[in-house]
Amino acid sequence: MKFSMTEHGFETATQFGTLSISPKDEHGFRPYQLLVSSVAVCSGGVMRKVLQKMRMPAEDIRIEVKEVQRNPDIADRVERIHLHFTIRGAEIEESKMPRVMELTAKNCSMVQSVKDAIDIRETYEVIS
Repeated sequence: MKFSMTEHGFETATQFGTLSISPKDEHGFRPYQLLVSSVAVCSGGVMRKVLQKMRMPAEDIRIEVKEVQRNPDIADRVERIHLHFTIRGAEIEESKMPRVMELTAKNCSMVQSVKDAIDIRETYEVIS
């Protein structure tokens, strides 16, 4: 990836279009939003695979970022992320979800990359 400076931040060309990144909401994604999005979507993708391997395919997975806690005294660093998964599927067994959550966190490269620096809380609900 290559990033070029713009008047309001940086941008990069991707196969899906231009990604604008800026410290101001009105000019692009903020860097912390991309970090949180990476953790959330990586977790969702891994969860989907785990559910498929356990023969409990998800019809839908929704991820809500319930909390992002940042520390204004240390460069506004991200210290906590709370992700809430809403999983819909007729074959999903509630009793197996703790193991699904464990495997999801263990196999998500983004969670594993930040786990010692960011407290990641993951909760879920299953809708049949």
